[in-house]
Amino acid sequence: MSRQTTTATTTQRTVTVFDTGAHRPVVAKDDTWVTTGRAARELGLRRTEFDLAVRLGRIRTEPGRTAGERRIARAEIERLRAGPDFPEALRRSVHAVGTAEGSALLAVAKTRFTRLARLGLVVPVAFHLNRYRAVVWLYLADELRLFGDDEKNAALLTGRMSEGLRGLLDSGIDLRPRNWRSRHLGFLLREAEEPWARAGAVASFLDPLHVAQVVRDPYERSHVNGFRRRPPGGGNPDSPGAQIAADLMTARDPDEIAWLRADLARLVDEARGHRPAPRPSTSRPSTCRPSTCRPSSSRPIPSHRTASAVEPPASRRPVLGAPPARPAAPARPDTSAATDRAGRRGLLARWRHRTVRSAERP
Repeated sequence: MSRQTTTATTTQRTVTVFDTGAHRPVVAKDDTWVTTGRAARELGLRRTEFDLAVRLGRIRTEPGRTAGERRIARAEIERLRAGPDFPEALRRSVHAVGTAEGSALLAVAKTRFTRLARLGLVVPVAFHLNRYRAVVWLYLADELRLFGDDEKNAALLTGRMSEGLRGLLDSGIDLRPRNWRSRHLGFLLREAEEPWARAGAVASFLDPLHVAQVVRDPYERSHVNGFRRRPPGGGNPDSPGAQIAADLMTARDPDEIAWLRADLARLVDEARGHRPAPRPSTSRPSTCRPSTCRPSSSRPIPSHRTASAVEPPASRRPVLGAPPARPAAPARPDTSAATDRAGRRGLLARWRHRTVRSAERP
């Protein structure tokens, strides 16, 4: 007798097969795609290193089955494993350092390294907040080595800085947030799969007021806002750390805002030509089949009733009949006293009448 056998695993997609009893259960394997967590373990990377490798384009990902999910092809993992000096070379390519380690790589003081970063000569690749909610910028170690090995930068690493650079530093310039935004925008645009998603990526770096000024149509603006990306780091959006990250992700310089607004207008125009934004339907869809639908104003008439019995009244309020006639008051007898009293009018007539009556009394 055959029996039905199923096998459940977390890393394989299984199907139901029928086992005859003579052989072991057959499980249909689907190892074409793996999740990001499993790919990080197989590549020997921490999750932060894996996410950074994806942003930098070191690891190619594809959209998953659900919205916002990413997955990695098995062939991509095999390609990375076949690379020279795996996994040390891959881990070294995504190694990020802070100010202390970065200054040691360049053999300069921490203050000089910070000045170089503020001037935009070294570009941060990520950031995080320490326990005091201070922003800690991270830099790729490979990029710092290339910067230090370039002979053109020797004057920036030793000696006194030029007067122009010192003037910029004295004015309070700090290009670290802007350079990080530019780098992060490139990652979001590479990850976007459709024109509306690319427009939402650009809108993620603008204040909602600027987005409303560029995208005037409310339905298009709502569609664009649906593709806005949150700042990296996760957590509660109302937490102080999330608010600091959101402030770092929002453009502040006028020229940067103007560039992003122009880019947003261009991308929205391209997305509109590709596929219009969804709008609410003007007609309410029918929920019944054509063979059973009836007009909303008509009702089925039972077979045991006549047409006159079920004819709807002209109004919901019952029609009342005419009120009964009020009975007439009985006619008063026409007596002489009444006639005499009716003939007397005025105060002088009543006084004369009283005088006559008092004179007639004995």
